[in-house]
Amino acid sequence: MNNQLKGLIYFYMVDIRHSLKVFWIILLSILMVSIAFGYYIKAIDGGMMTFSLTGPIYIYCSIVAFISVREYIPFAIKMGATRKNIFISIGIFFLLLSAVKAIVASLLQELVLFLITGIGIDGFYFLHLAHFIDDTWYIRIGMDIMTIFFAMSFMFMLGLIFYRYGFFGGGITLGIVGVMFLFGIATGWIVDFIAEIISHLDMLFFIQLFAVGIFFYFLSFFILKRMTIVKMR
Repeated sequence: MNNQLKGLIYFYMVDIRHSLKVFWIILLSILMVSIAFGYYIKAIDGGMMTFSLTGPIYIYCSIVAFISVREYIPFAIKMGATRKNIFISIGIFFLLLSAVKAIVASLLQELVLFLITGIGIDGFYFLHLAHFIDDTWYIRIGMDIMTIFFAMSFMFMLGLIFYRYGFFGGGITLGIVGVMFLFGIATGWIVDFIAEIISHLDMLFFIQLFAVGIFFYFLSFFILKRMTIVKMR
C-alpha cells in the first residue's frame, strides 16, 4: 500500500472519530434506557422490551457513505490524490468501518445479554436478522458486514450522482427508483419478492447482497473518475 493510500485512509478515520463517539454515546444511552424500561415492564405486567443495535448502525453508515462524497473527495483531489487511489482508499475504509461496526455490535450484544442474565433481567431481547438463520456471533458479524457494505456502496453511488449531476440528476435518479418501487407494489411483485426472501432467508442471500454492493461500488468509479472539486447544483 503506497503512502498516498495510507494517508487517505488515515484522514478518513481521523475525520470520523467525532461522529463515531457521538453515535455510540447516543446509542448506548438509548440502550441503557431500553434495558431499564424492559426490566420495569417485565416486573409490572410480564411484558418484554426489544432493541436493535444494527438498525441505527445501518443508518449511520449509510449517511457516512453519502456525505463522504462531498467531505472526502474534493479534499483528496485538492491534496493531489489520484482518482484511482481515492476510489481504492474509500473502498477499504468502507470495508473497515463495516467490519468494526459489525464486530463491536455483536460483542456488545453478547456482553449485554451476559450481564442482564446475570442480574436476573429476562424481559429484554435484541432484534437481528440472524434469528431467521442461526443467531451466533459469527453469523451476525458476517451478515452485518455484507449488509453495511451494500448500504454504503449504494449511498456512495447516490451521493456521487447528486454531487456530479446536481439536484436535477439526483432527483431524476430517485424519481426513477421511486416509480419502479411504486410499480412493483402495484403489481405485487415487490411484496412477493420480500415474502420469498423472508421465507427462504439464508447466508447466500447476504453473499449475493454483498456482491451487488461490490458491483455498485465498482460502477461508482465511472462517475468518480470524472469528478472535479466544483459541485453541481
